[in-house]
Amino acid sequence: MWIDLNVDAGESFGNWKLGQDEELFPLVSSVNVACGFHAGDPLTMRRTLELAQRAGIAVGAHPGFPDLVGFGRREMAAGPEEVYADVLYQVGALAAFLKVAGMPLHHVKPHGALYNRATRDAPTAAAIARAVRDYDPGLPLVVLPGTPLEAEAQRLGLRTVAEAFPERGYTQDGRLAPRGTPGAWIHDPELAARRAVQMVLWGRVEAVDGGVVPVRAQTLCIHGDNPQALAIAKAVREALEREEVAIRTY
Repeated sequence: MWIDLNVDAGESFGNWKLGQDEELFPLVSSVNVACGFHAGDPLTMRRTLELAQRAGIAVGAHPGFPDLVGFGRREMAAGPEEVYADVLYQVGALAAFLKVAGMPLHHVKPHGALYNRATRDAPTAAAIARAVRDYDPGLPLVVLPGTPLEAEAQRLGLRTVAEAFPERGYTQDGRLAPRGTPGAWIHDPELAARRAVQMVLWGRVEAVDGGVVPVRAQTLCIHGDNPQALAIAKAVREALEREEVAIRTY
């Protein structure tokens, strides 16, 4: 048995630093790199790819809303055509740096409020999927399973990769608990590790509002901006490996 372990990274901007990318990368198998809209800048993108190349991990694009001040986590009134253009622009920007580095683009995973909207709004989901398909129809799209993002990507013929979040709370309907609500974030590394094992081995996890939620996962995400990201990544990896689950990319 195996699972991909991914981390959102490259989210610094200029002299403002965020995350522990250099320490995190050896613990994961793939990375989602900010493309300059919600975080990141050209030099940060280039340096992040250098770290990923040294660690031997796969690199994906992490496009979001153009919202540096809000870190891409604020809802924006962007219609489908604007979402399409924004995603295509960001994927192309990262792809240019990857080409120079001699590295392939491995996947695309939307960020923050853009990802969340695509889990409930079919036109937004379709715009994201169309941008990925038009860039490269063989490029996998990381999705929250059972949502419009998964459905629209598959309708357009894209390969989808089901994602789960051991350090985020789930509600009974299988959605991520809204940020700022009780239980939305898991900061205890050992609890996150137990949840990761539940997700991978048993296909379920406890909901913040009671009961158990079915989970389908091909990749597990660690948020690089979680203050406990490094400790969580270590605990999750160690717990999975104790259960003889290999960490490798899809």
